[in-house]
Amino acid sequence: PHISDVEVVERLLNLHGVTITHDPKTGDMTLDPSNVEQARIVDIDAHAGSSRIPILFCGPLLHRLGEAFIPGLGGCEIGDRPVDFHFDVLRQFGAVIEKLPTGTRLSAPDGLVAAKINLPYPSVGATEQVLLSATTAKGLTELRGAAIEPEIIDLIAILQKMGAIISVDTDRVIRIEGVKQLKGYTHKALFDRNEAASWAAAALATKGDIFVGGAKQIEMMTFLNTYRKVGGEFEIEPAGIRFYHPGSELQPVVIETDVHPGFMTDWQQPLVVALTQAQGLSIVHETVYENRFGFTEALNKMGAQIQIYRECLGGNPCRFGQRNFNHSAVISGPTPLRGADIRVPDLRGGFSHVVAALAAEGTSNVSNVQLISRGYERFIDKLQDLGADFQIEG
Repeated sequence: PHISDVEVVERLLNLHGVTITHDPKTGDMTLDPSNVEQARIVDIDAHAGSSRIPILFCGPLLHRLGEAFIPGLGGCEIGDRPVDFHFDVLRQFGAVIEKLPTGTRLSAPDGLVAAKINLPYPSVGATEQVLLSATTAKGLTELRGAAIEPEIIDLIAILQKMGAIISVDTDRVIRIEGVKQLKGYTHKALFDRNEAASWAAAALATKGDIFVGGAKQIEMMTFLNTYRKVGGEFEIEPAGIRFYHPGSELQPVVIETDVHPGFMTDWQQPLVVALTQAQGLSIVHETVYENRFGFTEALNKMGAQIQIYRECLGGNPCRFGQRNFNHSAVISGPTPLRGADIRVPDLRGGFSHVVAALAAEGTSNVSNVQLISRGYERFIDKLQDLGADFQIEG
C-alpha cells in the first residue's frame, strides 16, 4: 500500500543499496538487493522517530553485512512497546549491541547462530525479528510464546518461498531450520485487517454503507462476530466485504482486546466511536497496550460519555490490572456528538476522531491529520469517494 510507513522502509532500503522500482498501474514493487551496503549513520539517523519498523532491519543486515545501526524509533504513543524484546532476541542469536546517543549499533562478526527463545508475551514485532534472524542462522531455532497473527503466517509463507524451512506447531511454537541462503520471490501482500475494520466501524458510526475491497472473512471472523452483536450487518462477497448500518438500534457489547485469534487492539478505537451510539453501557478492556484510551478525551469533548478505569472490567484479569494503568473504558450511549476542535494523537485514534467528526452535528476542525496516512492508503481520496463533507486547509 502507498502509506508513509512503507515509504520509510523504502527510503531505508535505498540507503542500504537496494534498488526499488514501482509499477503504478499494478501496484507491484520490485526489489533488487544485489548491491546491499552499510548506510551512513547520519543518513539513517535522519529517520529517527519516523517509525518503529527499522528495528526489523537488524537480523537481515547482521546476516548480510555483519553490522547494523538503528536510529531512535518512533510510532504511535499508545503504550510501552519496548525494543528490549528485540535486542534480547538478537543477543540470544549472538549479536553484540552498543547503545549510542543517536541510536543503537549492532554487530555479529561471526554471524548469527540458532537459539531457543521464549517470549514473555506473544509480540508480533519480536516474532518477526526471530523469523528474520533465524532463517539463515546456523542451526535449529525454537521459538516459544510466538505470535500467530495472519501477518506472521504470511511472513512465514514468504520466507518459505525464499527457501526457508519453518514449521508452526501447537501452543505457539515455531521452529526454524537455518539455511545457507535465500532466493527471490513473488508474493501478493495480505489485505490490511485494521483498515477494513476501521471502515466497517465508520459505516456503523455514520449510519453508512461501505464496501471494503479485498477484505477476507477468515482473517476477520472475530471482528465480524462482534460487529454483528453490536447491530451492524455485512455481506461476504468474492471481491470483499460490504459493511452497513441496517437502520435498527445499536446494542452495547463487552470487548476484551487480545492477541490473535482474539479481538485486535487496533480494532477497538474506531469501534468505540460507534459504541457511543449504542443503547446502553459498553465495556472495552484493553489488554495489549496500557495507554490506548487517550483518544477518548476528544470524544468526550464532542459529547460522548466515556469513563476510563484502572481496574480490569468486563473480562479476565490482565497483566495491567495491578500496575495502575487506565486500561478499561465504559461507554454510555446513545449520546449525540457535536463538532469540536481536535488534534490527532495517533494513527487509529486519529481515524476514530475523523469518523466522529463526520458523525457529529456541526463543524469540526481536525489537525495533524497527516499522521493518519501512516496506515491508511489514499485516506482523503477514500473519504471523498464515500461522500464525506470536508475541506482541507493549509
